Amino acid sequence: MANIDKNREFISIGMAVMTVSDTRSLEDDKSGQILADRLTNHGHSLVGRAIIIDDKTAIEKQVLEWVNDPNIDAIITTGGTGLTGRDVTPETVEALFDKRIDGFSTLFHMQSYEKIGLSTIQSRATAGLIKTTFVFCIPGSPGACKDAWDGILQYQLDYRYRPCNFVEIMPRLDEHLRRTPS
Repeated sequence: MANIDKNREFISIGMAVMTVSDTRSLEDDKSGQILADRLTNHGHSLVGRAIIIDDKTAIEKQVLEWVNDPNIDAIITTGGTGLTGRDVTPETVEALFDKRIDGFSTLFHMQSYEKIGLSTIQSRATAGLIKTTFVFCIPGSPGACKDAWDGILQYQLDYRYRPCNFVEIMPRLDEHLRRTPS
C-alpha cells in the first residue's frame, strides 16, 4: 500500500493531540500517548497535548486555540466519538470545519472493520479542515489510535507518500483567502 518516494525529503509538521475524557489524566492516557509517540517517532513535532473533558465548550476552546497557533498544522483528537450522551466530539468539531475530509471516516472504518468487525459502526470518526489546520477525530481506544495512525495518518502526513498526501497541499490551503476579488 505505502509508496514512499525516497527521493523526496521528509517534512516535519507541528501537531497537537487532544484526549477527550472525563476520567483520564496525562499519566494514564494510553491513547494520547500512543499518538504522541507515533507522530514524534515518525519525525513530526508534538507542539501541544491536552486532556479535555467531554464538554462542547471545552473541546471547541482547545481546538480553536490550536487552530490559531501558527506552529500547529494538524490536530488529532481521541475520544468522545461514540454514541453515549457524553460523546460530543464529532458534532462539536464538525461545526467548526471549513471543509470535511469524508474519505478519512471511510478509510478508518475499513481499517477498524478488519480488527473489530461490525462494532466499527459505533464510531463517528471524522476529519476536516479548520482554516488551514487538519483535524482528525478518532475513537478513544488504543487500538483505534494505532489503526488510524498506522493505516492512514502516517502516510497522509508524510510528504514523501505518493501519489499524493496532505503535506504537499498545505501551502495551498489558504489560497482562497489570498485571491484578489474580480
